[in-house]
Amino acid sequence: MRIAQIAPLFEAVPPKLYGGTERVVYSLTEELVAMGHDVTLFASGDSITSAKLDAPWPRALRLDPDIRDWVATYAMLIEHVRRRAQDFDVLHFHIDYWPNSVFTRQNTPFLTTLHGRLDLPEFAAVYRFFPTVPLISISDSQRRPLPDLNWAATVYHGIPEKLLTPVPAEPEYFAFLGRISPEKGIERAIRIARAAGVKLKVAAKVDNADRAYYEREVAPLLGDANVEFIGEINDAQKPAFLSGAKALLFPIDWPEPFGLVMIEAMACGCPVIAFRRGSVPEVMDDGVTGFVVDNVDEAVAATRRLPEIDRANVRRVFERRWTARRMAEDYVDVYHRLIHAGRPQLRAVGD
Repeated sequence: MRIAQIAPLFEAVPPKLYGGTERVVYSLTEELVAMGHDVTLFASGDSITSAKLDAPWPRALRLDPDIRDWVATYAMLIEHVRRRAQDFDVLHFHIDYWPNSVFTRQNTPFLTTLHGRLDLPEFAAVYRFFPTVPLISISDSQRRPLPDLNWAATVYHGIPEKLLTPVPAEPEYFAFLGRISPEKGIERAIRIARAAGVKLKVAAKVDNADRAYYEREVAPLLGDANVEFIGEINDAQKPAFLSGAKALLFPIDWPEPFGLVMIEAMACGCPVIAFRRGSVPEVMDDGVTGFVVDNVDEAVAATRRLPEIDRANVRRVFERRWTARRMAEDYVDVYHRLIHAGRPQLRAVGD
């Protein structure tokens, strides 16, 4: 099958450090190539892939100091893909609503995976404006604000089976991994670790948009001797970081569409203590890969139950549910259905 993967331009594929969507696009692209498909990746020019790379912009926008209006680069990306659309059997977009107007006016089947939240009024308006576009959710909970869209499937994320693996370590601390922002719950993670009497290591990115929050609310807490701020880490550093943790703390306070860090922890055999928000009940096997809780007090209580979790079994669950190969196979099933349906675009599930 000739498949086009169209990635965001903000980060390279794979991202150098933080970057969930680009990391998923990379894993999917590499698995599709390994399965024998002819794949072209549309991404920034500093991306690395075993697929064919077509780069409408030379470098990731986040690292390009000359970019003042990123919308201009997306206008170029859309037209660049349109000019090549006939080269492919299916076009798979990861850039939200950007392709809808142009690609509903051409004949190559296309679909879009939505990677973010949908509980904002402008999203309801724009997605309902294009009711025939097939959409992929990354969890069933992601659909709840807009259940009436043309959902083709839910395809859960996966990561390469051998990318992150357990390493020998004596777990000594709690881990917080990802991004520092109010909805990610860093303040709650610090409270949980302090109440449990366990050190917290924080490996996280601080976006410019969250800089004021970080300096006002978080930085003063990092002076606690029980908290160590490491900053962003890459994939090569994650196995040691997660294998050395008693648990990953994931005390989110928003409708998390997926939560890639949860399966990264599972890949390393690290249990997760996560708040019952968004996708968490779908991703977690409560009592098996960690614990799903509703508040800080329950999270503290869950820390005392961590000896019940078999870390080797956490890894086995990852291998069964959360690999990139499973994700790629699920997407190939959708591609075949979409191609077989032809135009008009794939009908909503349940119709």
